Amino acid sequence: MTQPMTQLEALKSLTTVVADTGDFHQLAAFQPQDATTNPTLILKAVQKREYAHLLQEVVERNRSLSLEETVDRLLVRFGCEILQLVPGRVSTEVDARLSFDEEATYQRGKRLMAMYKAEGIQADRVLIKVAASWEGIQAARRLELDGVHTNLTLLFSFCQAVACGTAKVQLISPFVGRIYDWAKKNAGGAWLESEHQLDKDPGVQSVRQIFYYYKKFGIQTEIMGASFRNVGQILALAGCDLLTISPDLLAQLSAHTAPVARALDAEDAKTMRLDEVQFSESAFRFAMNEDVMASDKLAEGIRGFVADARKLDQLLLDAGHAQTTAR
Repeated sequence: MTQPMTQLEALKSLTTVVADTGDFHQLAAFQPQDATTNPTLILKAVQKREYAHLLQEVVERNRSLSLEETVDRLLVRFGCEILQLVPGRVSTEVDARLSFDEEATYQRGKRLMAMYKAEGIQADRVLIKVAASWEGIQAARRLELDGVHTNLTLLFSFCQAVACGTAKVQLISPFVGRIYDWAKKNAGGAWLESEHQLDKDPGVQSVRQIFYYYKKFGIQTEIMGASFRNVGQILALAGCDLLTISPDLLAQLSAHTAPVARALDAEDAKTMRLDEVQFSESAFRFAMNEDVMASDKLAEGIRGFVADARKLDQLLLDAGHAQTTAR
């Protein structure tokens, strides 16, 4: 008797599924097409016993390099390990401390790609993740012109998505769960969960708006929903170009066989009446200033990634000191 299709299998028939993890030992169970990482995920991974040797090896082999270059080599090492387990791409993030420095972001992205190429990895298997600040988007535009593909992260607003499309970046990652978190916290006691399910979820609505705008105007940038809090948010975006999902939620999808219906269809965009818009730098900054949620969450997200980047720095420094002492 044929086994019923799991929700994960059904979702894969509608959407490219991406694993949101730095723990590459979890990838085989879910067989995602791609994988994404960020400083928080790598920080969690390197503190696990099974990955400690990677940290030690990177420190040992790169004693003559600066701390920031050693960190990048650690990120690339994890990326290379992940690429042995997924058939598609891995996303590796530029240091969030550079989020408001276009030139430094551009140069760091180039260096990360050069490190991957030195390991024999083709450019089409790597996405350089950059925060979707104005400076980050402009750096990504330049990287794309150089053949370095980018993933614009910490994306919370329509203006960010439009600017990314104009810059012809490869992919954007709108953060569904963090938008939901902000709306729920902001509403306080007035929040009724029953009124914010599925396509009424504010994070889901944000991605739907971007999806139909891109499809209406033929914008080729891929849309990858990210930062999910529950399976309902994921299923409400079935049909999106890509969805990056944590191992916990992948496991839940693998454990259930309820039907999965297409929620987003690019064909629907053809009949929608939408206005095409553009954002200059000043218009972009004003739109972000007007959008309290987006400006709050972008700033908070950058601060969080910076905090974890500093912790990762310290782990590398401690590992180097321990090795020196042992000698």
